[in-house]
Amino acid sequence: MSNEIKGQVQKQFASNAYKYVTSARHAKGEDLAWLVASSEVNASMNVLDIATGGGHVANALAPLVNQVTALDLTEEMLQVAQQFIHGNGHTNVDFVAGDAEQLPFSDNTFDRVTSRIAAHHFPDVVAFVNESLRVLKPGGKLLLIDNVAPESDVYDRFYNDIEKWRDPSHGRAWRKSEWISMLDKAGFRIDAMVTFEKPFQFTDWCERAALPAQAMRELEVSMLHAEDQIHKYFKLEKSEDGSLLSFEGESVYIQARKPQ
Repeated sequence: MSNEIKGQVQKQFASNAYKYVTSARHAKGEDLAWLVASSEVNASMNVLDIATGGGHVANALAPLVNQVTALDLTEEMLQVAQQFIHGNGHTNVDFVAGDAEQLPFSDNTFDRVTSRIAAHHFPDVVAFVNESLRVLKPGGKLLLIDNVAPESDVYDRFYNDIEKWRDPSHGRAWRKSEWISMLDKAGFRIDAMVTFEKPFQFTDWCERAALPAQAMRELEVSMLHAEDQIHKYFKLEKSEDGSLLSFEGESVYIQARKPQ
């Protein structure tokens, strides 16, 4: 099942790789600025960016550190990330094809491990957390950003269901409490957690995942017919003609430290 899911991830991102480089949501965003500002990196450090996607974290940190290793499961994503980063003049970034759950690096290698808007695609998030801890140097930090599900079962189910409908490679957006538990059990010490409101423009959100028009319409109808409490919690906004314009989710930044 894990290999089947990873195959879906590769298929999804291989065919839509360039969209994730140019996506304003991925290229900018308050969360990316926060990660860079709070990273406490310096010119001697080596960073691993797991599931680099369009390469935005690697690109942002490259001028500040000694070396960045950008890792992704999908070769096509690495190719567009390399074009993007090299086009910005950064030459201290290596590009490695690899699995977040089986990192091809030695123990105690990196000063920082980053991962942004990716872990909801990982079949085995616990393995990703354990591998991140393993490759970090003692005192090194994991800087993690991902979409999160609400703590309520009802809202959790709604959010993960629509994400899976829109993108079959979606695994699970975890709750904040689940992230804390996984990181703590692995041996991390959590230094900080910051949440961000995350508005989604419905059409752009669907088109970035190349959702067919009919499936997009069916998803829209399903969301519009959700209970009033769902509309209120996720701030569903409709146009004058009744079509779905946008809704709002949440992402989280977690900074966790490997003990000395």
